Amino acid sequence: MKKGVATVAQLFDFDEIVDTRSPAEFAEDRIPGAINCPVLDDAQRARVGTIYKQISPFEARRLGGALVAENIARHLHTHFMDKPKSWRPLVYCWRGGQRSGSFVTWLRLIGWDAQQLEGGYKAFRHLVVNELMAYSMLLPFQVIGGATGSGKTRLLEALRSAGAQVVDLESLASHKGSVLGELPNQAQPTQKGFETALWATLRGLDRSRPVFVEAESRKIGRLHLPEPLIETMRKSPCLIIEADREVRLEFLLRDYAYLGEDPIRLQAKIGCLAGVQSNATLDRWKTLAAEGALAELFGELMDQHYDPLYKRSQQHNYIGYAAAPVLCAPSLDPEGLAGLAREILKSTAMPNDR
Repeated sequence: MKKGVATVAQLFDFDEIVDTRSPAEFAEDRIPGAINCPVLDDAQRARVGTIYKQISPFEARRLGGALVAENIARHLHTHFMDKPKSWRPLVYCWRGGQRSGSFVTWLRLIGWDAQQLEGGYKAFRHLVVNELMAYSMLLPFQVIGGATGSGKTRLLEALRSAGAQVVDLESLASHKGSVLGELPNQAQPTQKGFETALWATLRGLDRSRPVFVEAESRKIGRLHLPEPLIETMRKSPCLIIEADREVRLEFLLRDYAYLGEDPIRLQAKIGCLAGVQSNATLDRWKTLAAEGALAELFGELMDQHYDPLYKRSQQHNYIGYAAAPVLCAPSLDPEGLAGLAREILKSTAMPNDR
């Protein structure tokens, strides 16, 4: 390996990771923990690219070189003036080319042991895809199922608090998974960003201990679960959480209370069920949403949509569903979920955990 160049195997050997790509590229996905110090912003990158194609590569490089020098100087003044001589950054761009190379050159001239990531973001992305496949097949997942309103996501939080290993896919996807699952004022990450966050979670888990995950479909909102992961989950042991209808409804009214704050948005979400429910049913649900009658609305959604869908999908998709133990949850408040988490950990402990 030539001097000043590092591989993806050395990602976490550095004091800081610097992404020199444009803000738009950085927003789509990046190495976890990286800071964005673009050598060309989005508009500059587009301008240089247009000149490269329409005029000449030389003219593009002449302008690009001046802009890169200005931007690097600004980043040095803004971000790095307090760094000690021992500071050791890893710098990357799209594929380990001129953008990160020029940045590394200046940092090394100053005296820092800056390293350029060989292959850049593309090499990192290749690592994520390959390791996601490996982790998905090797980790001992324990899938938690249960009808809508069973508190599965909150149970995962209680399990994590009790010391269990947990992968909260809905949290990583910033979505609750159902047609009403969009979170207020919180956009979902990009597909690549979701996969990177999932990779960062899976890589830190212990393969000798159970990993609890909620039963999901292939998509959470607009994001797709990696195929190796969903296939492994569907072959994994299951636990079923069962709670009375009124307990579930009470939980939903607490957990989805924010839906009542924007009836128009709620009506739009209900409209997504066109073709699944009759127009008359959808009109009734939209009226309930407009009136703020969430208890009645959620009850009918459970009875007429979510519960039938759950029974069809889980029994069909998850091999371990039929033989899965059923844990009754008389309460889905924090205390009840904490007790349920303790009960689950006792029943699923591996030999090394006892």
